Amino acid sequence: MRWPFRNWKLEFRIRNAAVDAIVGHARDAAPAECCGLLLGRAEEIVEAVRTRNIAEQQATRFLIDPRDHIDGRRDARRRGLDVVGFYHSHPRSPAEPSDTDRAEASYADHLYLIVSLASDPPVVSAFALEDGNFRVRPLVTVR
Repeated sequence: MRWPFRNWKLEFRIRNAAVDAIVGHARDAAPAECCGLLLGRAEEIVEAVRTRNIAEQQATRFLIDPRDHIDGRRDARRRGLDVVGFYHSHPRSPAEPSDTDRAEASYADHLYLIVSLASDPPVVSAFALEDGNFRVRPLVTVR
């Protein structure tokens, strides 16, 4: 599935339970970065699925375990959902893409969420990759 970000509405929805799961994963993984898959359909994220971070320097990098990625896609498909994006945490820095995030992003048709634990409460921001740059996407939480 290709997500036409340039044609998206100005905002998209994410279920509160998905935000809570992402923040909980970030807190559990700290001081390492966490990472995972965003499952949904159309303009709504309905679930966040934890994946293993297999990066060598997990305090400042993330790399989704390929097996978790494949299994997550298969499970989503079985349930009539799509992997619409990815999330990861910044335990000590803002919820903004780093230079490394920009350099390693490879799914222009997916959404990227970043949760920062640098403030309390944590901040969750959403981005789309367009022409090699991340563009902020408004995020609306729903029940």
